[in-house]
Amino acid sequence: MIDRLLDNNLSWAATRVRIDPGYFQRLSLQQSPEYLWIGCSDSRVPANEIVGLDPGELFVHRNIANLAPPRDINFLSVLQYSIDILKVRHIIVCGHYGCGGVRAALTEQRYGLIDHWLQPVADLAHEHESHLQAISDFDTRVNVACEHNVRTQVESLGKNPFVKDAWRRGQKLSIHGWIYSIRDGLLRNLEISVDRPKAVDALSKRPWFPDD
Repeated sequence: MIDRLLDNNLSWAATRVRIDPGYFQRLSLQQSPEYLWIGCSDSRVPANEIVGLDPGELFVHRNIANLAPPRDINFLSVLQYSIDILKVRHIIVCGHYGCGGVRAALTEQRYGLIDHWLQPVADLAHEHESHLQAISDFDTRVNVACEHNVRTQVESLGKNPFVKDAWRRGQKLSIHGWIYSIRDGLLRNLEISVDRPKAVDALSKRPWFPDD
């Protein structure tokens, strides 16, 4: 099975060169993506493919449940590098419906170390427990929580010192919340984009549910 992956790589590289002989030479010189993608590690959500971008056009960070944890050094290193060095103009937080991480956080089962990683999602579910529990279908409840988890990460990013410093010095930088459906391959814009501190404040004051 491992050899099959290496064979696939040979075929892929040969196809690239056949279509564009200078492709890898150009790619090796630099990367200058305009986008940072913060997505879920789920193998069914291939970041570059679903937005139709080639390698080098999308800087990608993935973790379970597409979190933007303010104390995770891996995430923070990616964030600072993308903002300060690559000068990305857009940060996209992309969740997906049916996320296994969000589903796990909404159950009372223990899974081990992942429980600690998913604590922010569990806290979110607890904060809005009455609204979520009112959704009788568990899959629908998970999907609603997936959407709200994206919003939480957008808000967290908007309050991150690296982002705030970029805005303070006049750097063009927007943060967007999207969600992907594995069932149809389509992205949904959750209409929670922010590009300055006031927009983050406005998002923080926006009701989570219609009757809030």
